[in-house]
Amino acid sequence: MSIRRKTRLQLEGLQDEEAVNKIKNILNTQEGVYLSEVTFATQEADIYYSPLKTSPPVLAEVVTSNGYPAMVKDIQEAMALMAEQELDVTVSVEGMTCMSCVRNIEGTVSKKPGIKSISVSLEKKMANLVIDPSVTSPEDAAEAIDDMGFQAKLLSPLPSTSSQSSITHAVTHIRVEGMTCQSCVRNIEGTLSTKPGIVNIKVSLSDKEAVVTFNPKVVSPTSIAEQIDDMGFEASVGENFIENAGFRHGSVSSAHQVNSTQQTVINIGGMTCHSCVKTIEENISKNTAVSSIKVSLANQNGTIDYYPKLITPEKLCQLIDDMGFQSSLPGNSRIARSISQTIVTFSNHNNSTKEESGNTDNEKCYIQILGMTCASCVATIEKNVKKLEGVNNIMVSLMAQKAEVVYDPAYILPSQIANKIEDLGFNASVMEGEVAGQGTVDLTITGMTCSSCVNQIESNIKKRKGILTASVALATNTGKFTFNSEITGPRDIIEAIKDLGFEAHLKSDDDQKASRYDHRDEIKRWRTSFLWSLVFGAPSMVVMLYLMFGLDSDDDDMNHNKTMKAGSHIHYNQIIIIPGLDVLNLIMFILATPVQFIGGRYFYVQAYKVLKHGSTNMDVLVVMATTIAYVYSISVVVAAIALEEQFSPPTFFETTPMLMVFISLGRWLEHIAKGKTSEALAKLMSLQPKEAVLVEVDKQFQILSEKVISLDLVQRGDILKVVPGGKIPVDAKVIDGHSSCDESLITGESMPVPKTVGNSVIGGSINQNGMLLLEATYVGADTTLSQIVKLVEEAQTSKAPIQNLADKIAGYFVPGVSILSLVTLIVWVGVGYSNIKLIEPDFDPDDPTPLAEIIFQKAFQYAITVLSIACPCALGLATPTAVMVGTGVGAINGILIKGGEPLELTHKIKVIVFDKTGTITHGVPRVARVSLFVKDKVCSFIKFLAIAGTAETSSEHPIASAILKYVKETLATESMGKVSDFSAVPGCGIKCKVSHVENLMVGVDMQGVNNRMNQVGSLRIRIDNLLFGDHEINSTGVALPLGAEASQSYEVLIGNREWMHRNGLIVNDTMDEVMTEHEMQGHTAVLCSIDGAIIGMMAVADTVKPEAHLAIYELKKMGLQVILLTGDNRKTAKAIAKQVGIKKVYAEVLPSHKVKKIKHLQATGIKVAMVGDGVNDSPALAQADVGIAIGTGTDVAVEAADIVLIKNDLLDVYAAIKLSRKTVRRIHINFLSACVYNLLGIPIAAGKC
Repeated sequence: MSIRRKTRLQLEGLQDEEAVNKIKNILNTQEGVYLSEVTFATQEADIYYSPLKTSPPVLAEVVTSNGYPAMVKDIQEAMALMAEQELDVTVSVEGMTCMSCVRNIEGTVSKKPGIKSISVSLEKKMANLVIDPSVTSPEDAAEAIDDMGFQAKLLSPLPSTSSQSSITHAVTHIRVEGMTCQSCVRNIEGTLSTKPGIVNIKVSLSDKEAVVTFNPKVVSPTSIAEQIDDMGFEASVGENFIENAGFRHGSVSSAHQVNSTQQTVINIGGMTCHSCVKTIEENISKNTAVSSIKVSLANQNGTIDYYPKLITPEKLCQLIDDMGFQSSLPGNSRIARSISQTIVTFSNHNNSTKEESGNTDNEKCYIQILGMTCASCVATIEKNVKKLEGVNNIMVSLMAQKAEVVYDPAYILPSQIANKIEDLGFNASVMEGEVAGQGTVDLTITGMTCSSCVNQIESNIKKRKGILTASVALATNTGKFTFNSEITGPRDIIEAIKDLGFEAHLKSDDDQKASRYDHRDEIKRWRTSFLWSLVFGAPSMVVMLYLMFGLDSDDDDMNHNKTMKAGSHIHYNQIIIIPGLDVLNLIMFILATPVQFIGGRYFYVQAYKVLKHGSTNMDVLVVMATTIAYVYSISVVVAAIALEEQFSPPTFFETTPMLMVFISLGRWLEHIAKGKTSEALAKLMSLQPKEAVLVEVDKQFQILSEKVISLDLVQRGDILKVVPGGKIPVDAKVIDGHSSCDESLITGESMPVPKTVGNSVIGGSINQNGMLLLEATYVGADTTLSQIVKLVEEAQTSKAPIQNLADKIAGYFVPGVSILSLVTLIVWVGVGYSNIKLIEPDFDPDDPTPLAEIIFQKAFQYAITVLSIACPCALGLATPTAVMVGTGVGAINGILIKGGEPLELTHKIKVIVFDKTGTITHGVPRVARVSLFVKDKVCSFIKFLAIAGTAETSSEHPIASAILKYVKETLATESMGKVSDFSAVPGCGIKCKVSHVENLMVGVDMQGVNNRMNQVGSLRIRIDNLLFGDHEINSTGVALPLGAEASQSYEVLIGNREWMHRNGLIVNDTMDEVMTEHEMQGHTAVLCSIDGAIIGMMAVADTVKPEAHLAIYELKKMGLQVILLTGDNRKTAKAIAKQVGIKKVYAEVLPSHKVKKIKHLQATGIKVAMVGDGVNDSPALAQADVGIAIGTGTDVAVEAADIVLIKNDLLDVYAAIKLSRKTVRRIHINFLSACVYNLLGIPIAAGKC
C-alpha cells in the first residue's frame, strides 16, 4: 500500500455546491491526488496525495488558477484505510540479495489466494502484506515466502496476540479412489491448494486418502470432495472429519481435544551445548501440531508428543534438519549434510566423512534445470528438494543450469525429483549418461628408476579410496590418474606419491592450452610461405621488368650477344648464355623454383586435401596455374637447349612468385585475425587466480593452519581463505565472514554484492572488504568461468563461417577454365595442321624448325595463357583490396574491424542487441540526484557537499567513490577536510567525525557551483529540496558558517534507513518515498545525517551515456530493430531503455541465456549484432553474427568481438554499419569488374598472345 499524506487548504470564493463540485473535480484529476473532500461550511478542502507526485503549494496554485484563492493551512499524515476484511501482516525476510529477489517474492506471493497486496523492502529485509483473513492466515503468508527459499518470520500480528483476526481451521479426511501414480497425487494437491479456503492438503497414494486443512467459513468437506470428483477421481468424505476442530494460531485446543497424541523419539546429531537444546525445544514447541518436546543433550535425542492427524514423525525430523541439526527416526540412517548446512571438523581431509561412507546405497543423479535466473532460484530449489524424503544432498549450479543430487533409490527416483523441481516452476529433466564426479589428472613423476617403481606407484595409488585408474609411464616420467572427485583429488594423489618416496607435480600444459586457443602453427606456416614468396618474388619482378624494358635494343656494344627472332612473340632483346637459354629465363627459373616448392608447399597440401574429397577451391586453381606454368616453362627451355636453338622460348616463370606473394599474404593476415579472436578464451581463464589459500579450521571456524596451493589442486569441499582485495579462487559457499564481492564479470552489475554465511560466490570475482572462509563447491571445468569459456568455444565453433565468394566461383571456375584451356590446345593444334599460316604468318617452309614444334609451341602458349590470364588474381583480390580500404578507413575513425567476414556480414544486420552496463551506461556508479530536507540556513548545499564528501574520503566503497568524485567536481577542489573516528558497517553505512571543512567553503565560486552541480561533464544531475522548495538550493550567499561554527567538528552518518534507525534517527515518509522511488529504478539511495539530523539524500546510479539516445535513434532510422539485453534487474533495465528509446528489453539474463537469446533471434533467419563490453557478454559476442565490443571494456570482450569501438562512442556502431554497407558495395563492384576482365580476357588469350 502506498504512503499517503494529507493536506488542508483554506479556500475563498465558494458561493454554492456547484463551486464545491467544481473544485473537487479539479483536484481529483490532478496527478498524485488519491481523494479530495471540499466542505462549503468551513470553506476548506482535505486532500490525500502522494508527496512524490505533487505537493500542497502546487495543489493550492491549481485551485487559485481556477478562480478560487487557496492557501495551505495544514499538512499531516494520512492513515491508510483498510476494509473490514483485511489484515495487515509484517514478515521479516532473510536471504534476499538483490531487487530480483524482491520482485520474485512480490510476484509469486501476490498470486496466492487471500493476498490483497504485498510490498517487500530489500533494505529493511521485511515484507508488508494485506491479507483477507477469511481466506488465508498470517502464518500461511509467511510460510509462502519461506517456501521460496528465504527465511521468513512472522513479526505481526504475533500468534499469541492475533486471536481477534485469526481464522478457524478444520481438518477432514477424504477417501480418493482412482489414483494410479504420483502424478495423480501432484495433480490433486496442486489444483486444490489454489482453491479459496484450502489451507493445506496432503494426499497419500498408498492410503488412497487426502488430509485437508480448510477454513469452514469458506468451504465445506463436501464441496472439497466434489472438487476432487470434478478432476476425474471418486471422492467421499471420511467419517473421521473433525467437525469442530477449529483452532486459532496461538492455540489448537479444540483439535487437540478430539485427536489423541502420540509419542516419538528422534535421534538428533550436531548438538554441542544446552543452547542447542533450548533452540530445538523453543522452535519445535511453537508448532501447533506438537503437544510437548523434551530434548536430551546426553542421549542426543528428543522425545516429542504430537498430533498424528496434523504431522508425522518424518515431518518433525525435517523441521529439526532445517534448523541445522541431523535427525533421524530410530532404525533409519540419514546422511550428514555438507558443511554449507552443518559444522564439521576438517582437521584431517583424508579422514573426513564423505557421502559415500554414510550410506553405500546412495546414488547420484544430474538434473538439467532451465529457467533459473538468480541465486534466489537456486535457494528455492535446494531448500524444497532437500525436504523430499530420500534426498540427502543437492547442489545446484546456476551457470551450468543443472543440479547434482545425492539420493536413496529406496525412497525416491530421479524422475520424482525432477517432477518436484517442475512443480516449483522450472523446466527439469534427468540427464542420462552423466559421469558422477569423475576427474582426470596428468602428473610429472620424478625419481623412478625401473619398472618396479612404476608398479609400486600404480598398485599403491589404485588401493586408495576414490581412485578409478592409474597409469604410469617410465619413459616419459608421467602418470595419468582417473578419480572420483567426490572422494579424492589431485592434491591427495600427489601427496600419496610423495609418501612413496617419489616427487610429483602437475604436468605443465601451458603450451598445450596456448596452442589450443590460438592459431600459432597456421600463422607461422603462412608467414613462412609469404616471406619465401616475397624474398624471391620481388627480385623476379625487378629483373623481368629490367631485362624486358630496361635494356636499349640499339646498344651496338651488346648486339653480338643479343638475338631476336623475327615473327616470334619474343619482343625483347635476349642475352643468350647457351643456345636455347637466356639470362632472363635462367634468373626467373632460379627465383621461381624455391617459391614453387617451399613457399607453395602449403598450397599443394591444401589442394591435395580438397581434391581428395572431390571438390575444388582457390588453392586448386593457384596450384594448377603455377604448376602448369612452371612445368611448361622448364619443358620448353630444356627442349630449346636440347635443340640448340638460337633464342630462348617465352616462359611463365614469373607466375609462381607473383601469385604466391599475394595469396600467402592474405592467408597470413587471415590467421592472425583468427588467432586474436581465440585469445579471448585464454584471457578468460586468466581471470582466475593461480593460487588459493587452503586452511584447516575447528568447529568455531578458527584457523588451525593454512598453506598456499596451486589452483589446480583445489578439491571440492576444501576450506579456502580469501582476504580483502583478493580474487575468489573457485565457485564456493561462504561458511564464515561477511563481505561484498564485485561480480560484474558475470552479472554485468557494477555495484558490489553483499556476501554472508550461506551465500554463493563466483570464481574470479573480487572480494572487497572482509575476510571470507569458503567451502569449494565447483572446481576445474565445473566453475562458472570455465562454463563461460565453454560457451565462447561453442559459439565460435558452431558459427558457420561465410564461404569466400571467390571460393564459390572457383568451384565452377577452376574446372571450367581447365576444360577451356584443354579445348584451346586441341583447337589450335587442329588449326595449325590445317593452315600453319593462321598460327605463324611468317612461316618459312625452308626453316629447319619442325612443323610440329611450331604448332604445339603455339597451341601450348595459347592454352597456358588461358590458364594464366584466368588465374584468380582478380577474383582473389576483389575482396581483400576493398576490405583493406574499408578496415583502414574504420581504423582512422576509431573502428577496428577484424577481417572481411564481419565487414561483409555487418551490412546484413537486421537486429542489434545492446548490453546495458558499460555499453548503454557508463558502467560505474555516479551521483544521479541530491535531495535536501532542511532549509538553507540550517545547512547549505555547499556545506552539505563538503561534509559528506569529506566523510566518504575514508571509505573504499564504490558508492563513496561516486559521491566523492561528484563533490570534487562540483566544488572544483581536490583537497577535502579531516576525518576522525571513522567506522564502517558493511551493508549499513559509515560513521565518523568531520572537521576542517571551512577551507572548502571559503571563497567558493557560487556561480561556478550552480553551473556544475546540475551537470558534471555530460551527466545531468537532479538537485531539489522536497520539503522547502528548490529555491532553497540556489543560494547565492556565502556558504561559510559564521562565528564559532567555522572550526567545529561534525558528527556524520551516511548510510541506509537501517543505519539511521540503529543510530536513533527517524526516517520520515518523504525521505522514505524519495529513496523508494530510486530503489525501484535499481539506484542506491543513501541518507546523510549531520549532528543528529538527517540533512539530505544522495542517489547513486549507473547513468546513461549522453550519445546513447542519438545512436539508438540513428540505428532505428536505418531500419534496424534495437533490443536491450542485460543481466541487471528488470526495473532498472526498463528505466534505462525508456531513456534511450529502446522498446524491447530482456532483463536478468545470465551469460548462457544471452547466448540462447541470440540463437533464438538467429533461428528466425535474421542476422544479429551484439554490442557489449564485459566478460559476461563475451559468449554472446562470439555467438552473434557480428560482435561489437566497446574499446574501454574488458580484454576478453574486445578479443571475442568482430568489431571494436576504440573511442567508446555508441555512434560508432552506426558508423560501422554504414561503413560496412559502403564497403560491401565496393566489393560487389570489384567482383563485377573481375568477372568482366575474365570474360573479355579469356577469349583474347585463347585467340592471340
